[in-house]
Amino acid sequence: MSKQSSSPVLRFAPSPNGLLHLGHAFSALYTWQAASLLGGTALLRIEDIDAERSKPEFTAAILSDLHWLGLDWPEPVLHQSQHMDAYAEAGNRLRDHGLLYPCFCSRSEIAAAAEGTDPDGAPLYPGTCRHLDRGEQITRLERGDPVQFRLDTAKAMDRVGMLTFTVVGPLVTDRPQVRHARPERWGDVVLQRKGTPTSYHLSVVVDDAAQGITHVTRGRDMEAATDIHVLLQMLLGLPSPIYNFHRLILDDAGKKLAKSRGSESLRGLREQGWTPEDVRRAVGL
Repeated sequence: MSKQSSSPVLRFAPSPNGLLHLGHAFSALYTWQAASLLGGTALLRIEDIDAERSKPEFTAAILSDLHWLGLDWPEPVLHQSQHMDAYAEAGNRLRDHGLLYPCFCSRSEIAAAAEGTDPDGAPLYPGTCRHLDRGEQITRLERGDPVQFRLDTAKAMDRVGMLTFTVVGPLVTDRPQVRHARPERWGDVVLQRKGTPTSYHLSVVVDDAAQGITHVTRGRDMEAATDIHVLLQMLLGLPSPIYNFHRLILDDAGKKLAKSRGSESLRGLREQGWTPEDVRRAVGL
């Protein structure tokens, strides 16, 4: 499932559920710059596992914006929607080891029962369905109840023991440091859903291994998610890349740019007459 690279390999992996903004531009430019500093290669990956929100026109816009910024990449580009079988296989391996269980709780039920939040601020799943007996699981699955499959994080951690990962920063060429991962603060995360054999967490570790990614550059807002990724890498026997967490581009209110908040797109800036040099100056590269 994985392959080793003789030289550094990095990746920029946007989701085609909207137009890129300055935050994406910074992350892409930063990744290509890091690849150059390391004497390696930057890949483009399209993370389109969300079939409802991912649109071909957004994929086309991503390619256009990145080319406009002066970036290029090896072909073919990996589209996650074309690799569902690989994610299903990884999920089945976890299931065979008794590490996944079906959860039938609704969001409102989880919110009502949760005690505390995960690092993203979402209600922390209390493990309700972890205690369902096998008979009830089978009955509800056969009945077709809405279901998602969660990782039994405590059982998984008992299996792998203490987890660490390697971080470099602020520059990707800085001296490596070892950090301890804390997956328990995420609780039992969702890895698969009915009709979708993967989640972001599962697909990203499978793809990083398959593409031989040696260094992962991502925003500081994704730093905590590394806990789950390192755990999954250990469970699936996959290599763990070196991680580098870069700064975020913030708006005038001090909040990170986001598609969901209507942050101005690169397309909009281009239409206003911005040049690639203007973008680089705006993001400090």
